[in-house]
Amino acid sequence: MQVDSYSRTVAWLKVALPLMALALLSTLFLLSRAIDPTASIPFADPEVRDRLANQQLTGPYFSGTTANGDQISLIAETVTSPQDVVGETRALDVFVRMELASGTGVNVKADNASVDLQRDRSALAGNVVLTTTQGWQVRSQLLNARLTSLELLSPGTVFALTPGGELTAGKMRMFSPGAGEAAQMVFTNGVKLVYQPKQVEE
Repeated sequence: MQVDSYSRTVAWLKVALPLMALALLSTLFLLSRAIDPTASIPFADPEVRDRLANQQLTGPYFSGTTANGDQISLIAETVTSPQDVVGETRALDVFVRMELASGTGVNVKADNASVDLQRDRSALAGNVVLTTTQGWQVRSQLLNARLTSLELLSPGTVFALTPGGELTAGKMRMFSPGAGEAAQMVFTNGVKLVYQPKQVEE
């Protein structure tokens, strides 16, 4: 009888002791991974840090009318107001739509832009593409613009596709002479035009 009792005790301990050890290890593991919800986050995504440091809007839409009656609207992927720059707003992946009082439509795309309302100026930079409903397409890397009137200036080299051919120049200016008057586009500084007349179909 004693032998049977001893055998049963040994068999029971062979099962119970490993289970107890496993339970202790699990408890130790859970305690070591306990999370304090009041503790600060040890790290943050760069985008999250940027949103906290700057006032940022996602997918904003702005619109307004100039003194001459031209309607301007702006759409961007993000818009931020950096804390270290007073009065300036920065935007990424920008699209500007202008409905001029004369009836002409102008679209501008750019990688980024900065807007300073106090100084009445903005700068669109990076793969700038300007197109008009009259069939013009102008490419540059920088386009400065006023906010209260139609005044666009590209101070660097521009490449243009026009109804009459391909054009390159060192500078381009687009402006409205007055309310209701057609906008004018002027190219200067080494203008070169490759004339491509349209073929008239008989």
